[in-house]
Amino acid sequence: MQEGVYTVLVTDVSIEICLDSIQSIIAAERGGASRVEFCSDLFEGGLTPTLGAFQVAKEKTSIPINVMIRPRGGDFCYSDEEFETMLADARLFREAGANALVFGILTPDGRIDKERSRLFLDVARPLEVTFHRAFDMTCDPYQAIEDLIELGVDRILTSGQEASVPEGLELLSELIEQYGEKIVIMPGAGINERNFARIHQTLNAKEYHMYLHREYQSLMEYRPDHIYMGGLLRQPEFLIQHTDSNRVSHMVGKVRS
Repeated sequence: MQEGVYTVLVTDVSIEICLDSIQSIIAAERGGASRVEFCSDLFEGGLTPTLGAFQVAKEKTSIPINVMIRPRGGDFCYSDEEFETMLADARLFREAGANALVFGILTPDGRIDKERSRLFLDVARPLEVTFHRAFDMTCDPYQAIEDLIELGVDRILTSGQEASVPEGLELLSELIEQYGEKIVIMPGAGINERNFARIHQTLNAKEYHMYLHREYQSLMEYRPDHIYMGGLLRQPEFLIQHTDSNRVSHMVGKVRS
């Protein structure tokens, strides 16, 4: 089981922190979070968490929880069965008390899939909806954002169509200046304590998305080193990543200062 995303609200700036476990949600709340986006499998960029994990997280924390709806890793062009799964998950998490849903669907030619997005929004409402970094894989970001505004999407998570926000500052600046009053544009990917002040000075966005974690040793004492639960490209078997509440508190302090 892994993490999703949470938001620290400080003055008029929201900091959304990427996480993927119940333990991380607890740490996020302890560090000053006020909103969580809950995912599984951040190694794949974030997938739909289990309903059971969501329910336990709701029992153990009081912060609002946004839920990622993404049936698999890879691209954002889905089969009929995958899309049906997304709609079913959206209904389940809406009925279970999610604060908001996060999704992204593209056509084969790299545009917003408006037809399927409308169907998803019909299921998701009245919850808020975020369109995730599938936006960064569109062929025309200006047409894509116009489409999302037309659809009524509340928020876009984007790195400015680059690998990280520091690399995408030029496009992010243009999008925020041109569309920032029509839709929330939330920069995310590669933001940390060291570069946040410069990024915020450049963008002055209302919300940011971050991943503030540390690695913890597994509780396992017996550690066979010849067996792996995944493929050759893998994370260390006995290191576990969780949100670091101290890093969250430190970031909250930087935003306040």
